[in-house]
Amino acid sequence: MRITIRTECYAGHRGEQTPRAFTLEDRRIEVARVLDQWLAPDHRYFKVEGSDGDIYIIRHDVGADRWELTMFSSARASPDSA
Repeated sequence: MRITIRTECYAGHRGEQTPRAFTLEDRRIEVARVLDQWLAPDHRYFKVEGSDGDIYIIRHDVGADRWELTMFSSARASPDSA
């Protein structure tokens, strides 16, 4: 799954962008905290907790300057099917 998203960032002293909020369809989600981040040859990945309590992995395609959602995990528990 890869969905292009609009992302609001903070540029640190080295110019590296860190996501602060992103828009998924018509919903703005603030980044409550960055849980992890890592580098790949052409991308920077961020595992974040959204203000909605859900967990997202978003990546920055550095060459294209494009942000994408690559994973989503809901904090809401699914009902048991007992």
